[in-house]
Amino acid sequence: MPMSRVPRSRRFLVCEPRHFAVQYAINPWMHEDTQVDVDLARGQWAELIRAYRAHGHTVDSVEPVDGLPDMVFAANSALVVAGRVFGSLFHAPQRRPESTAYETWFKNAGFDVYRPEAVCEGEGDLVFAGRHLLAGTGFRTERAAHHEVQEFFGVPTVSLTLVDPRFYHLDTALFVLDDGPEANIAYYPEAFSAGSREVLRLLFPDAVIATHEDAMAFGLNSVSDGRHVFIAPRAEALAGELARHGYVPVPVDLSEFQKAGGGIKCCTQEIRS
Repeated sequence: MPMSRVPRSRRFLVCEPRHFAVQYAINPWMHEDTQVDVDLARGQWAELIRAYRAHGHTVDSVEPVDGLPDMVFAANSALVVAGRVFGSLFHAPQRRPESTAYETWFKNAGFDVYRPEAVCEGEGDLVFAGRHLLAGTGFRTERAAHHEVQEFFGVPTVSLTLVDPRFYHLDTALFVLDDGPEANIAYYPEAFSAGSREVLRLLFPDAVIATHEDAMAFGLNSVSDGRHVFIAPRAEALAGELARHGYVPVPVDLSEFQKAGGGIKCCTQEIRS
């Protein structure tokens, strides 16, 4: 029988998709002629917030800024641990003003904020997993930022190279299932370089492996509280595998956001105490 998993209450920061649109193309999912159903997007996003609150999680919201259509993807704004914020410096110039908007929110909320010198896109490419901080590079976050974040938090940082532009952020190819020193992950191996795959096999021998179909459905852009996994409904094989490992999949449809290359995790910044 799968072991019983214990959830942990989380605090999330989100941004309402009031101005969400696809106005430029900065990843393979985006096409400038794409029409976004804003009402549908807002309804899907609201359902995610309801799901988080129904499972005991706290949700804070930053005010969206007109002209910043990707600001809804709050995960890219920072990495937050114990009241310290390692901020963002976006690769695409269209997104760089988002850093200031989020930095203002964090400072007003009483957090110390560090703005990196190298390109870094927050939890899009930085993921705490047990004793290590996993750090993606290849398309967005620069490897130099991995050194910056290690010096800032004093946590061993493991660089992982992404090789498929469809999985341009680490959080499109991997997510952490639980906390603690023995934390486990789910990931899609083909999104990573050969050497990075070997590192992941060594660090996480019991990882849950996703299929190509799971990854293309944004099944790896999920959020886990240690028991419940908020996951894209079309990632059916991955949801079944998670259930076999004792997790409880909570399907939430954010398909409208996939037009911009985003999903559940992209819309969710975790504020770790």
